[in-house]
Amino acid sequence: MISQALDKARKYEKEYGDKIAKKDRPEFHLSSRTGWMNDPNGFSYYDGQYHLFYQYYPYESKWGPMHWAHAVSTDLLHWEYKPAALAPDESYDKDGCFSGSAITLEDGRHLLMYTGVAKETLEDGSVREVQTQCLAVGDGEEYVKYSNNPIITSRDIPEGSSKYDFRDPKIWKDCDGTYYAVVANRPADGSGQILLYESKDAFDWKFKSVLLENKYRFGNMWECPDLFELDGKWVLLVNPVEMLAEGYEYHNGHMSVGLIGDFDKEQGVFKVEADQSIDQGIDFYATQTTETADGRRVLIGWMQNWGTTGIKNWKALSESYS
Repeated sequence: MISQALDKARKYEKEYGDKIAKKDRPEFHLSSRTGWMNDPNGFSYYDGQYHLFYQYYPYESKWGPMHWAHAVSTDLLHWEYKPAALAPDESYDKDGCFSGSAITLEDGRHLLMYTGVAKETLEDGSVREVQTQCLAVGDGEEYVKYSNNPIITSRDIPEGSSKYDFRDPKIWKDCDGTYYAVVANRPADGSGQILLYESKDAFDWKFKSVLLENKYRFGNMWECPDLFELDGKWVLLVNPVEMLAEGYEYHNGHMSVGLIGDFDKEQGVFKVEADQSIDQGIDFYATQTTETADGRRVLIGWMQNWGTTGIKNWKALSESYS
């Protein structure tokens, strides 16, 4: 049985999404069924279709408590809307189901890994968002949140690291059967870092290492990490906040960066050999990749970034980066 929050979102998007004429939507790019969209999530090939979820607030055209919307395609050009997949309806994600990824399990189920958000009030009266990593399992249509959520919490991060900036897990399965996940985090120095986790079954996770520390080299907090092998090299994608320009590179402020190098699986560290911006335009952020059925690596991003949305609550959203 689906929750009241998810049922409400589905009824709303069905009623109001169907009122938006096809001519008012982009021909090429996937647009929000209703309301607000940002980060692409759960980009994966499952059961003969490409599945794309995205950060979603169905009720207004501005950021709100995040849901996961859902769409499918056979060619990455033409998309069919599916009912919303996740809503913030549990104690650990009551204030948002933030970004994450997806993978096909050995038994054929579709596994979603996402960040759950629950606000807490501090002694000084301020409110912060505790972020944990969670799972949901489904069949491409319906998804059920894992009974033992959250599966990675502040107990599983290095000492001094932030439980408030700890999000956006990207999961994959290695050739030896080990499951890995990279998660964005902020260490004690306030810069960004990427944490690496491993699992034998994709449900029981253990912290392995700090994959890479930023040390303010590329902006501040890193978001939406992605790690994959391509043409004999490893590529780590990160999305820095408040990136400073360097020559002709990195003029967008909040943008996507590709770090090229080597991944030492035994030590769990990434060694950077080169870096480059992924896109020079202002409208490209929160990248995520998947491998196609014929073995290609395809990347998708959000056609906006936090510096160009023009939304009134950008200041509130960016407070955690200061």
